[in-house]
Amino acid sequence: MNVFDFDAVALDGTPTDLSRYRGKVLLIVNTASACGFTPQYKGLESVYRQFQQRGVEVLGFPCNQFGKQESGSEAEIGAFCEKNYGVTFPLFAKVEVNGPNAHPLFRHLKREARGVLGTQAIKWNFTKFLVAPDGRVVKRYGPATKPEQILGDIEALLK
Repeated sequence: MNVFDFDAVALDGTPTDLSRYRGKVLLIVNTASACGFTPQYKGLESVYRQFQQRGVEVLGFPCNQFGKQESGSEAEIGAFCEKNYGVTFPLFAKVEVNGPNAHPLFRHLKREARGVLGTQAIKWNFTKFLVAPDGRVVKRYGPATKPEQILGDIEALLK
């Protein structure tokens, strides 16, 4: 199995087969609108604009599991991200990333790229997963890793 074997629901409610991103480098992020890391939306959008033409997609998955920092509706999330950070990269409906109701995509991501000391659980909002064009999960980054710190790894996958 790889990332392209999963489905998700877009922020507007449209079912999305992630195989549509086959052949692209993906940066998958669990996001939140009321978090200390929320300003990373700006950096994620910058990565998206800088690399989209070269085959990179940023995919945002809002999550309300950490401090209830994503309590709004999908419409409110979309409006907030667009108004405050100019987000144009794809956003998906809210998901859980840990526990028995974790989205299958995030179960897969956590299995393939473990966190500190080999843990699977996602510790907070804005955990990032870098995915190769063949769907392999290449690397996991903690919330404190800013999107601009990932540029070298993205470049390496584009070569």
